[in-house]
Amino acid sequence: MNRLHPRIRVVWAAKAAVTAAVLAVLVLVVDRLAVDLPVWVPPAVFLAVLIGGVGLALVRYRVWRYEVREDALYLERGVFTRVRTVVPFVRIQHVDSSRGPLERVVGLASTVVYTAGSRGADVTVPGLTPDGADDLRERLKRLAIRAEGEDAV
Repeated sequence: MNRLHPRIRVVWAAKAAVTAAVLAVLVLVVDRLAVDLPVWVPPAVFLAVLIGGVGLALVRYRVWRYEVREDALYLERGVFTRVRTVVPFVRIQHVDSSRGPLERVVGLASTVVYTAGSRGADVTVPGLTPDGADDLRERLKRLAIRAEGEDAV
């Protein structure tokens, strides 16, 4: 099984920091408009959410795995609920590479696999180098085309 690039922890930790800041500002607004909270509550909310989010990012990195086998893409992830996903190549409709602003800053990319299905019909492999994301996209595309030919009637 392949692991994600270690810099994905920075992306996830930064997202946790943004979430912590937003929640702290919301608590501050509630404090000013409606409830008279002690002065330590907004910073405490920020620190609690930040520490929890960074801890979650570190644990999340340890459990995230993916592998391209001869029949399907296998994903394993989840901190509280372990999720194992199998994406048969014959179900792949198209594959994208994407790079959000934060991913670009740290030099990472993601590969998004869109599948035939109704519930959550796409999976994302985050934390790849840009070349790695492109390589995975091209490999999955080739394998999906080959699987379609084998499955044709």
